[in-house]
Amino acid sequence: MTQITIGAGISKDTLDVYRLPDGEHRQFANDAAGHKALIAFAGKGVTRIVFEPTGPYHRALETALSKRGLPLVKVNPRQARRFAQAAGKLAKTDRIDAANLARMGAVLELEGLQPRPEYLNELKELYVARAALIKDRTAAKNRQKQIALPLLKRQNARRLAQTGRQIGAIEAAIEAKLKADAALARKLDILTSIPGLSKITAFALLIEMPELGRLDGKQAASLAGLAPMTRQSGRWTGRAFMSGGRASIRRALYMPALVAARFNQDLKAKYERLIEAGKPPKLAIAAIMRKLLVLANALLKGDRRWTPKPA
Repeated sequence: MTQITIGAGISKDTLDVYRLPDGEHRQFANDAAGHKALIAFAGKGVTRIVFEPTGPYHRALETALSKRGLPLVKVNPRQARRFAQAAGKLAKTDRIDAANLARMGAVLELEGLQPRPEYLNELKELYVARAALIKDRTAAKNRQKQIALPLLKRQNARRLAQTGRQIGAIEAAIEAKLKADAALARKLDILTSIPGLSKITAFALLIEMPELGRLDGKQAASLAGLAPMTRQSGRWTGRAFMSGGRASIRRALYMPALVAARFNQDLKAKYERLIEAGKPPKLAIAAIMRKLLVLANALLKGDRRWTPKPA
């Protein structure tokens, strides 16, 4: 059978779509009526609809297409751009992007993902809002050191107090949503059983990496950008390095890894062995982050809480 691939270039007001193999291009409004028209254009035999995430502009479309059970493929914008450059397509417009995305999906035979549940979109929105408030609080704390006028000091103190209350309310809302679902509540319990893994880190893992527990260890490390990339050509072997992946997961695991390297006896021993072998401290901490992530994945996969090893 001939596979039908649709690429969608998404902007605030419009959706540019390109269909392979017939090469037909259409433009729809990025609203409910436009989404309905795109669904009719796609038809029932579509193999995949490829698009890039564009902040708030793709979410309503993603929800509408998911409800109809259409096979969606969300691709990394950097990878899509590199594919276009490799194909010699240097110009960039929404219409050109749509065609490039369709070609990328067809050539690489990208597989559609399961629709993202609505509750996960809500959790993601809460988590992003929390991250923004954390930045605001950090900025306010830094300003506090420079302020001399009493009026500005009082205003800044009130802002810090308000930001703290807002962060607390968002964290409570995230926890309530997770505990409202039996499966997610169980996962939260498993993750927080790991020494050094706080509730906030567990939030990050469950929201930013919902695939955790359905992967093998190498896949989990690669998805987080914690897997070493080998470089070798002929007799030459370069130094392996880590690249790409989900930076939010690495940020969430950094502090727990520091704690584990000091107080978790197994991970402390691993950290010290790496340092004694001449590895840089940052690389050793990254290795501990990888171990924590692989451990979390294994526990979720086995549906079991962490237990200490017998002496």
